[in-house]
Amino acid sequence: MLSRRIGHFVESVIRDMTRLSLKYDAINLAQGFPDFPAPQELKQAGATAIMEDYNQYSITWGAKDLRDEISRKALKYNNIEADPDSEITVTCGSTEAMMDAMLALINEGDEVVIFEPFYENYGPDSAVSGAVPRFVPLKDDYSINEDALVSAFNKKTRALILNTPNNPCGKVFTKEEFKLIAELCIEHDVIAVTDEIYEHILYDNNKHISIASLPEMKDRTLTISGFSKTYSVTGWRIGYAIAQKDITSAIRKVHDFLTVGAPAPLQHACVTALRFPDSYYKDLAGMYDRKRKILYNSLINAGFKCKMPGGAYYILADFPEETGMDDMAFAKYLVSEIGVACVPGSSFYISKEGKHKLRFTFSKKDETLIEAARRLEKLKI
Repeated sequence: MLSRRIGHFVESVIRDMTRLSLKYDAINLAQGFPDFPAPQELKQAGATAIMEDYNQYSITWGAKDLRDEISRKALKYNNIEADPDSEITVTCGSTEAMMDAMLALINEGDEVVIFEPFYENYGPDSAVSGAVPRFVPLKDDYSINEDALVSAFNKKTRALILNTPNNPCGKVFTKEEFKLIAELCIEHDVIAVTDEIYEHILYDNNKHISIASLPEMKDRTLTISGFSKTYSVTGWRIGYAIAQKDITSAIRKVHDFLTVGAPAPLQHACVTALRFPDSYYKDLAGMYDRKRKILYNSLINAGFKCKMPGGAYYILADFPEETGMDDMAFAKYLVSEIGVACVPGSSFYISKEGKHKLRFTFSKKDETLIEAARRLEKLKI
């Protein structure tokens, strides 16, 4: 007999689309990883750490030098004061940090508020931890539906998951929306668990805000981020969680028995990343802004309807009902017949809204995106 928890979810559709992309020799605009090199200085730091023999276990909750740099960065960029010794845990990517958070905070039957559209992992995270998810659909413009959010909170609510900038739609939550969320969390004694992995990828003068920086929210927020997206090292699997010491103590217990620790030499290399100059982050956003426009224009020209994302590196696009296909069938048609892989929208929705949407990533070389545009021109939609 298998665990009942496993019956509540399927394997990742995103990773499955990558496998189909390889099968059909398609352009992979499904999975959010770059096809261009990571920064040379960072790669050299990783190689140097290996050669200098940082190859054994580090401290379970993270190398001291890395936690010190995360603390410095959190104060400077996120306006969060965090003790590196008692409030920061280095994890195997932000994915593990989120699972750690759920297992540390949730009791069977607790409810967790999740905005829709949502990153596909949040559903399985809820199932494994025993949580009951309460999905709150965003409006068509991706702003918060205040009435729906208020009604989602009750005496069983334990946590709220907040992903900003949002995967898959690129929504960047505003200060006014954060104030509403904070008021509800305080009123109902709820922990905000924030996924801020795309925090440096912002457009159109959007500013990143960490809800932990708001009054009365530091001690009731668990802030998650990592190095995968900002530094183009998705395969390194280095993330971290910031929380007040009691929550951190619980996180560390889960982390210790779940993975023991993140890769030691790569932790030391990530210290170098956090010491990059401010110009690096400006150039990063500028690069992705250019790629965003290339993909947006190619989707519009191919007959899709979509909005420019305010952050992250994805576009959620609507395709016409006239295709006669749902999102899964159309995504498979695109990868096998057109040669472009994307993700079916239902991976990010519990409602039927996702059935006419697809997610595309623009975390690719310009020439990759231009070739994808050329292939998409074959569509007649």
